[in-house]
Amino acid sequence: MTERWMPAWEIAERVRAGELRAREVTERALARIAELNPALNAFIQVDAEGALRQAEAIDARVAAGEDPGPLAGVPLGVKDLEPAKGLLYTLGSRAFAGQVAEEDSVQVARLRAAGAVIIGKTNTPEFGYKGFTENRLWGPTRNPWNPAKTPGGSSGGSSAAVAAGMVPLATAGDGGGSIRIPAAMTGCYGIKPTAHRIPRAGEHAPTWGYFSTLGPMARTVRDAARYLDVASGPHPDDPEVLDGPTGFEAAVLGPAPRLRRVAWSADLGYAAVDPEVARVARAAAERLAAAVGAELEEAHPGFGDTMEAWMTIAAAGDTRLVDDMPEEQRAKLEPGFLRFAEVGRKYTAVDVARALEERHQVNRKMTRFFERYDLLLTPTTAATAFAAEGPPPSEIGGKQVGPAGFIPFTYPFNFLGLPAASLPAGLAPDGLPVGLQAVAPRFADALLLRVSAAYELASPWRYPGQD
Repeated sequence: MTERWMPAWEIAERVRAGELRAREVTERALARIAELNPALNAFIQVDAEGALRQAEAIDARVAAGEDPGPLAGVPLGVKDLEPAKGLLYTLGSRAFAGQVAEEDSVQVARLRAAGAVIIGKTNTPEFGYKGFTENRLWGPTRNPWNPAKTPGGSSGGSSAAVAAGMVPLATAGDGGGSIRIPAAMTGCYGIKPTAHRIPRAGEHAPTWGYFSTLGPMARTVRDAARYLDVASGPHPDDPEVLDGPTGFEAAVLGPAPRLRRVAWSADLGYAAVDPEVARVARAAAERLAAAVGAELEEAHPGFGDTMEAWMTIAAAGDTRLVDDMPEEQRAKLEPGFLRFAEVGRKYTAVDVARALEERHQVNRKMTRFFERYDLLLTPTTAATAFAAEGPPPSEIGGKQVGPAGFIPFTYPFNFLGLPAASLPAGLAPDGLPVGLQAVAPRFADALLLRVSAAYELASPWRYPGQD
């Protein structure tokens, strides 16, 4: 296997053992980015000099007999909604063009301390507000499977970089599906851990604070597990972060779990879905169930569409963000983002209280659902990737849908904070990837990773141009 497609965990182990030099790994990643990024626009900034300095420092530590950490020499992209010291921090917005981060986020600091080499910043829609990656500052990011198509969003720059073999890992975040949507549309493995698994401190989610969860964009489950081991854990500046055990990579390396029942829902009981997407995802669900020895049953969780309640809580975050800006910044915002932010003005405090009560009651339904089923499986998205510049499809499966109609399966589990992952399911007839979403009970991140690893072994996956 060439280093271009070598898993992050293997790069790190070979660098730590002195079998690979971090500088050589970094040079190859930079060459790959130089070759492909002009066509894909995954990275908005590449810090070649800084990355090489980081790599040389890691090599020096290895030569001195030190251990640089579990991500030693692994090239890493950082999504432009998250600060990395000395690099651009524009949040995909002309309102923050040229802004440079003064410090790392907690997640980036932990990844850097573990030996990851920060290559640069990956593209995102303005403030991550939509499920495809395009903005007026940097333009659209394109899908390695078909550059006319989007890689999804809002972590689309990260997914395109990972799927194209530029880097094996990238940071991502998920407030309504922004890890799982791009993972599905590019065939990556993307996991949204239980809410508050990775701390937000120093910086805060610009929107959707209750729902936005940090996590990895990866090509292998083991890479994602190692990332979560590094990035997870308490921080005193985050009052909601979980203080629980990790050991995610050890869980992945253990035996495959043996489950009882796994639920499959093609539409959650209410969503429009492309029949070909449902067909490919259903076949993948059968393979997953077989890999863990479970019975696959068709079943819906029993709740209705949570979009209105999700929006009631989420939109107010963007309204606050816009209101805090001086007029000269507001004038630079995209009309679509301003319209989204304006939605928050129609809701009252009582509306928010009702939405929080709905969240509580829907969560109770999911708790009862998981008393019968170990996992819930759905398609990740209702359609495959659409045009890189947008807009999203207005019709899916013969039904008219709104702008969020292609993501009915993702935002409910941000609303609830449950761990969920997108696994590569296969290709639709249009040649584009389809994702299989797996949702686990709260705190069952290790189980979700173990199941994902068993599925990965049973359903190996390749990327465009992979040797």
